[in-house]
Amino acid sequence: MSVIRSEIKITTDEPAIDLTTLTVEKVQQGFREGTFTAESLTRACLRQIELYNKHYNAIIFANDDALADARAIDVRRQAGETLGPLAGVPVVIKDPMDMVGFPTTAGWSLLYSKMGGIDLMPATDSPVVARMRAADTVILGKTNVPVLSHTGTHADDSWAGPTLNVVMPDRVPGGSSAGTAAAVSASMAVLGLAEETGGSIQNPASAQDLVGIKPTIGLVPNAGVVPLSGNRDVVGPIARCVWDAALCLDVLAGYTTEDPKTLAGVGKKPPLGYTSKLRKDSLKGVRLGLYGPGWRNQDLSTETQNLYNRAADELKALGAILVDDPFKGSGFAELRVPTTPLLNFDARGMESVPYDLHKYLERLGPNAAVKSFSEFAEATASESAFGPKGVLSFMHSLPQFVACLQAPTSPPDISDFIALKERYLRIVDEVFARERLDGLVFPQMREELPLIKTGRTIQETTVGEINIAGMPAVSIPAGYYESGAPFGLLFVGKLWSEADLLAYAYSYEVATQHRKPPALDSI
Repeated sequence: MSVIRSEIKITTDEPAIDLTTLTVEKVQQGFREGTFTAESLTRACLRQIELYNKHYNAIIFANDDALADARAIDVRRQAGETLGPLAGVPVVIKDPMDMVGFPTTAGWSLLYSKMGGIDLMPATDSPVVARMRAADTVILGKTNVPVLSHTGTHADDSWAGPTLNVVMPDRVPGGSSAGTAAAVSASMAVLGLAEETGGSIQNPASAQDLVGIKPTIGLVPNAGVVPLSGNRDVVGPIARCVWDAALCLDVLAGYTTEDPKTLAGVGKKPPLGYTSKLRKDSLKGVRLGLYGPGWRNQDLSTETQNLYNRAADELKALGAILVDDPFKGSGFAELRVPTTPLLNFDARGMESVPYDLHKYLERLGPNAAVKSFSEFAEATASESAFGPKGVLSFMHSLPQFVACLQAPTSPPDISDFIALKERYLRIVDEVFARERLDGLVFPQMREELPLIKTGRTIQETTVGEINIAGMPAVSIPAGYYESGAPFGLLFVGKLWSEADLLAYAYSYEVATQHRKPPALDSI
């Protein structure tokens, strides 16, 4: 493991590989045809990192074993061994996901010894990292996040410095999975792991013109990932196309004893995988609900509405049946209450974070620098996350959080959240049944991406709602604002409907081909 501070020195006379158009399918084809090897592809990605990471600051820790891992895959391939489904595919991992040999810093200087803090060194990989290893991916490194993944807009307060938006460097990159999105957008990696509590997959994916899957809570394990909420946190992929994201979800999804809530997902995965429904005509006859005040009483900007109208015409041309504001009069929008003093974020469901952190720290192993929430609080007391100036100071507005903070080792009372989740899901079921809906399709943001360093946040159309309810969503590129900022759609569905949402997104993607590779800057 090494910190990426200066250029990685990789020299080779091998033919160049066009990384900007590379997909998992093309990677596998290249291996079959002998166009390149896992080692040569990894070298190409490391050259890309050398050229562009210093500018975009996507990857904060490099995996020094990446080339050796790639060579080992090539040897096994030559020997005719059976390889994992993503063998040789270069990927990146979001920093808060435990990975043996790397400190888990969660973007916080207090959790990194080279910045004067402590190191959280996991004894075992998180289940999602273990699954990526078992799939024989080549892990290139770990990616940047804001402190404790606290914001869905940027990574400006990370100990490693801010991450830039690869598509438009003067606009916010989306958070908290800013580094993962930047690495994939800049073609440093083919796939990346992200995680969402309040927009942290969909926001950076949409902000950087990518595909992101926010799974149903319980489909993918989040044990071994620094938590914000054991009730909302979910890991998912970010990719440059729907097919790749679906293949990655195949690897990530499934039960593990380390995360009991994944038992709910047993029997919910499609038997033939998440690519099994991906067809060009998947939107034909599908009934999709549109964004309106019945869902959330916040208007779209004029340009966003115009882009949304154009996208609606494209969807109708592909055979979709669109239903205006199906949640009108349902009482759904009235359930949303931003958490004081925040203007736009509903934190309910995060009340258990002290307990969730305690359980996370217990998992690190017997030799961990801190093993309990009380030790964590002591080690970070100089910048307490829950203090008056802390990044999670708003949590004190939730009464059941205060009780959990006082007794972080005891299972918390989260009855307020459970009652709210139940109300959300009941209304969703009623509206979907009444309107015969197959899904929803919204603009992912209500307005254009804000400029950096303005203090403005991404104005999404649904973060709190689907994260509290635990519903899945797929973000997809859908064009550009006049400024060049990406415009994205978000397909939303009932619990466990990922395969259908991916099918709708795929049909739209192949028909419209909106995404264009960004122009990269190495300065």
